[in-house]
Amino acid sequence: MNAPVAMFVAWAAFTIGPALGRPSVQAGFDDSYLTWTAAKAKEIGRSTRVEGHVAGTFVRVRSTTTFRATWMTGDVIRATARLALLADRLCIAQTNALVQDAEAAGEITIMVELDSNEGSGVIPLDWVALLGPRTFVAGETEVARGKSVPALREVRALSGVFGRDYNYDVFWIVFSLDAQSGKPLFPAGVREAELIVRIYSKEGRARWRLPDSIKRRLVASVHTTQPRSGSGTDTRSR
Repeated sequence: MNAPVAMFVAWAAFTIGPALGRPSVQAGFDDSYLTWTAAKAKEIGRSTRVEGHVAGTFVRVRSTTTFRATWMTGDVIRATARLALLADRLCIAQTNALVQDAEAAGEITIMVELDSNEGSGVIPLDWVALLGPRTFVAGETEVARGKSVPALREVRALSGVFGRDYNYDVFWIVFSLDAQSGKPLFPAGVREAELIVRIYSKEGRARWRLPDSIKRRLVASVHTTQPRSGSGTDTRSR
């Protein structure tokens, strides 16, 4: 190969090659979901969806209000983005951007759907979502109160894999991994999480096995907040 040809090949590999492969993304970003089939993406997307009822009189008309709750874990977000790629022929960079936008929404995001066709047909503005360990001990176990973030309606990878059901009002509720006291919401050893949906004085519950991604983040948080050895801090009683 003569020199001009060699220079052209090198230029092509540098400029054209990356365009044919996957674009670079931030370090540690897992894009293996880009190989999932539609069937696998739908299966993963429905894996954290649970249904429940808020028991008791709801606006003096019906005895229950149906709700659905989907924990938007990293895998569920990726499943939603993968289906968007397949449906709209998105490029890989666009799909990765969908995932990154969704994961930036909050430490924990749960999509809650409430059936507004039951009861009065109106969801009260002051309904409450609480998240914490499934095993509750009064005076010891703490919960976090969720914050409704309507703007997340525009974040496509937080829409789930089922499509919009117009019989339900949809809310995106964001929770912190810390309880109000600043302590971890899920202490070591907790295996299950529970969401409480409270409308007036009545409650409904949804339960999940604590996602592995949350466990890893909690472990990483503990490691980064522990004092370094030799700092003079006694941690034996902690």
